[in-house]
Amino acid sequence: MLTGIAGCKKQAAEAAPAAGMQAMPVAVSVIAEQPVEQSTDYVATIKSRRSVTLMPQVDGTITQILVHSGDHVRAGQTVITIDPRRQQATVDAQAATEMQKKSLYDYNVLQVERQRKLFEAGIVSRDALDQAEQAFRNTKADWDAAIATRKSLEEQLAYYKIQAPFDGIIGDVPVHVGDYATPATALTTLDENKDLEAYIYVPTERSADVHNGMTVRLLDTNGKVLETTAVDFLSSQVDNNLQGILLKAPVHAANDALRTSQIVNARLTWRTQSQPVIPILAVVRQGGQPFVFVAAQQPDGHFAAQQTSVTLGETVGNGYAATSGIKAGDKVITSRTQYLVDKMPIVPMG
Repeated sequence: MLTGIAGCKKQAAEAAPAAGMQAMPVAVSVIAEQPVEQSTDYVATIKSRRSVTLMPQVDGTITQILVHSGDHVRAGQTVITIDPRRQQATVDAQAATEMQKKSLYDYNVLQVERQRKLFEAGIVSRDALDQAEQAFRNTKADWDAAIATRKSLEEQLAYYKIQAPFDGIIGDVPVHVGDYATPATALTTLDENKDLEAYIYVPTERSADVHNGMTVRLLDTNGKVLETTAVDFLSSQVDNNLQGILLKAPVHAANDALRTSQIVNARLTWRTQSQPVIPILAVVRQGGQPFVFVAAQQPDGHFAAQQTSVTLGETVGNGYAATSGIKAGDKVITSRTQYLVDKMPIVPMG
């Protein structure tokens, strides 16, 4: 009889949780700690260590533009030409003057030789020979000067062809055929698409956290990592306009994945520390506030869903790092969370 009464009480106790609400089977996951990077995203500009603005050394009308913005050019390749006709005429005139000086020089060479023979024969005086030799030296000097002038003018003629000083990529070309260019005119820019650097400005309030060797991940607009690098330059001064500290990181991405003047996202890693990681499926949002349901064991041995607010940090794989609200070893519910309410009876599975 007593056994029957005890059995009835046990059945009543087991049925108690279901009296108001039936226990729901749910999948649970045990929270574990993982190494999590503490990082911040900033905007970075890719710049070339070797960049130049091409400007003419002469003035004149632009006659040809042989490149377009974005073109790859080789060292010595002509990119723009300026009308050289005036300079060419000057070179031609000087070449004619040089020929004239050469003819006079050749004549005086013969005269010196002739006067020397006459002097040796006693026909002319020493003074006549000296005058012939002086005339020879003068015409030799005139001819040498004419050669030097002609070469100088030819070198200036080369300035009418604007050539690439090194292999690189053409930037913006703001001029047009027919424009008049002077030595102050910016024709285009040339950037060597190697030895690139990422320029990153970090707010001054984080100056104590920045250091050489910090990991930097360069990301595209979709969050894809283009390259992982590290800070190798830290400015000792604050930029007055941006009120930030300049950091530089070398860029080695190949196949034009990154190009000079490109804007990308730069993720700076401040430190790495162990934190609880919550599966994405366990996170529920209500009014913008994230929370999870924890499978909490009750005094009677049964389980109930306990709604717990959490603060989420970085994304780690298929989970979120939790900075507060949860700890390692907690069991969070990862299924049927849309049907749960606080303190609802559950049956943990898995």
